[in-house]
Order: sequence, then C-alpha cells, then structure tokens
Amino acid sequence: MTNRSLAEWLELLEQRHPCEIDLGVERVAKVWGRYKTSQSFTGEVGSSKIITVAGTNGKGSCVASMQSILLAHGYSVGSFTSPHFQVYNERICINGSAVDDHLIVTAFESIERLREQISLTYFEFNTLAALIIFSCSDLDVVLLEVGLGGRLDAANIIDSDVAVLTSIDLDHQQWLGGTRAAIAKEKLGIARANRPLIIGETNYPNGFDSLVEDTQAKALWLGKDFDFTENNQSLAITPHWQQKKANFQTLDNLSIKGLLSVNKVLAIQALASLGCSLDADRCQSALNHVTVMGRQQCVIYKTVPVILDVAHNPAAAAVLADKLSSEQGKTIAVASVLEDKDWSSMVSKIKSEIDYWHIAELTGISRAAKGQTLLKLLYNAGVKVALSESIEQAFQSAVSQAGKTGKVVVFGSFHTVAAVLDFISMEVTSE
Repeated sequence: MTNRSLAEWLELLEQRHPCEIDLGVERVAKVWGRYKTSQSFTGEVGSSKIITVAGTNGKGSCVASMQSILLAHGYSVGSFTSPHFQVYNERICINGSAVDDHLIVTAFESIERLREQISLTYFEFNTLAALIIFSCSDLDVVLLEVGLGGRLDAANIIDSDVAVLTSIDLDHQQWLGGTRAAIAKEKLGIARANRPLIIGETNYPNGFDSLVEDTQAKALWLGKDFDFTENNQSLAITPHWQQKKANFQTLDNLSIKGLLSVNKVLAIQALASLGCSLDADRCQSALNHVTVMGRQQCVIYKTVPVILDVAHNPAAAAVLADKLSSEQGKTIAVASVLEDKDWSSMVSKIKSEIDYWHIAELTGISRAAKGQTLLKLLYNAGVKVALSESIEQAFQSAVSQAGKTGKVVVFGSFHTVAAVLDFISMEVTSE
C-alpha cells in the first residue's frame, strides 16, 4: 500500500467521492462490520460506553462539557466532533488531546483495505477512522457528535447507550426537510428503544410527542424530568437520577459564563443517565472552566476584544445577538456564510446589535455564498457594510474600525471563524 501522509490522504478523500454529502448508513455500516469481524470484538466500539449527540445547535458544546466532566472524574474518554478549525486532528480526541497523524493514517489504511469497491465520503472515512482509533484505545466512554441530521448520518451506525438531542431548528433543509417536524424526525433517528434519550429542545414542533414515542426510547425532557435555573450570577442544575451515583441532588453555584447553560445541563443529565458516578465539586470545576473553540470564544487581538462564534443559522444568530446585547461599546462584525444558509434571517436576528459589517466571500470553498449576494442583502437591509477581498482583510478592517472602545464579532460559518483563527495564529507566530 502507498505510504501517504495525512495531508495526502485528505487531499485524496476530498476528490474521490462524487458527492461531498451523501447521506445513508449502508456503505459505512458494511465497512465497519468488516472491521469488527476482523478484530473479533462484540461491543459497539470495543468495551466503551457510548453517547451520541444530535441537534441543530449546541452539539459541540455538549460534547465538550461531557468530556470535561468525565476527565475531571478520571474517566478515559474519546470524542468525535466536526468540522475542524485549524487541523484535521481536532476531530478525533483522546482524553482531550487531538490524536497524532500516524493513528489517523493507520486507520485510513485499514479502511482502504476493507472497503474494497465501496465508495465512501470524506466524512464517512472520518467517522470510521474515529471509531477504529477509539476501539483500539481501551476507553471508558466515547462521545460521538452527529455530523448532519441523525437517522442517515454515518455516526448512527453505532447503537449508543445514551442519545442526546440538543435542539431543533431550520438548517440543512435540502437534506433534512423543510419543517422543524421533518428535521426532528431525522435527528431522532439516533434514539434507541429502551435506552435513554435526553431532550434539550423545549419549543416542540407539531407532532413531536408522537415522534419521540415512536422511537420507544426512555425519553427525559428538559423542564419536566430535569431542569435548571439561572440568574445574572449563577446556574443551578437539577438532574434526574435513575440510580443514585452522585453526592448531590442539585448542582449549584455554576458560572453562567462561557458555554450556554442548556448544553451544560444536557451534559450532566446524559452522564447521569449513563450511570457515571459524579462529584459536585469536580462537576462544578469542570463546567466552570470548559471552553470550546469558536463558541462565543473571546480573545484579545491588538488590544481589541474579539468574539468568535460559529453561528451559521438563524437560531444560532439569535443566541449570539442575545450575547451581544449585554456587551458595551460599538460592535463591528466580520461575517460570511455558505450559499445554502438563510442569510436573510440571520441578518434580521442580529443586525440590531451590530454597528458596522465587514464581509467577504469565503475563498477556496465551493459552497461559499457570493460576496455580492451577501452585500446586496445587507445593503437592502439598511445596514452599514463594506465588502472585502478576503476574510483576513475584512478582519483587519474591522479591528481598525473598532479602535480602543469597540469590539469585533466574527460569525457565519466554521470557515469564517477558522480563517480568522489562522490569521491570528500566524500574526502571533511571526511576532
């Protein structure tokens, strides 16, 4: 077999399959079945307990919160998330650290041998590589973030011990359906009969109760079975315990800063449902210090506060707008989206919190929305805007305009945030 580097593998995978997104689990399940047979293990991913997380928004924050809590308690944990910001390895982590290139390359080589004539997408190779690496790592818990939808996502080849549905909103309609009910049905595909299903959505679409009932899962509902309260100072979580494996009934004195409270709540409830033994002090410390790249991430660049957020749909834009409403000083935006995103609705949700926009077309991204399209909608919305040749140029202009009293918010896509993170990293390295 050809000895390819990780970069060479990724270039090959990006070009090989005819479709970037090709939903369906048959191909990837067949290859995973061949791998399990070759290794003679009977569990889903070795002997690990597994939690799968789906939802329109909040998946990555929920996974990060669970990972932080598990590590604080001494559990070994693997986490699979997507997409990455700066390096591909970010997608596959063991005990909070991205795995080395050679582990991914070795997994890719195994997949290549086993797939024979089966064509796999970039993401399907990604998912299988994570599962292979985790199965060889003797982990207590594996956390799987669903990439798109749920029912037909590659991660759904695994029968998880606990499923989490963070939220339901309009996004990826061309693949998941044009209504929240249709999207909910797809995302509920990760649920398994007689196993816990943790539901974080509280604004249910029509017929949602019936859809949940059809899964035959043991549903636990936020606001009914478990809950949280928060004020301007702190957060308190009251989980549902099937078996008492914690030294607390209510976890309080948690910080409301950082990740959204609801995702911390879902993390606690998912681990409680998995049967983890949890300590209040360790949970509190873990949740008060957990951060996730690109999720309301705050950095300082040349003395200017910068908020980096991957908000890429109307619901996420509304959450970001709420965050900005509590901030002082003028806000300068750097934004760009993919062409399939509801740019109009995103703008309407957040424009009242932004004083000036700097936009640019995402370079090297086939699905990028055209710069002139972004500009036209903003111009018609009556906001102050400038179109730059690149995200990096837009960011530099925004920083200059923010001056000593303003701040910059970067949002609209993982690609938008990644471009700014790369730019900041290069600036720091060159100093």
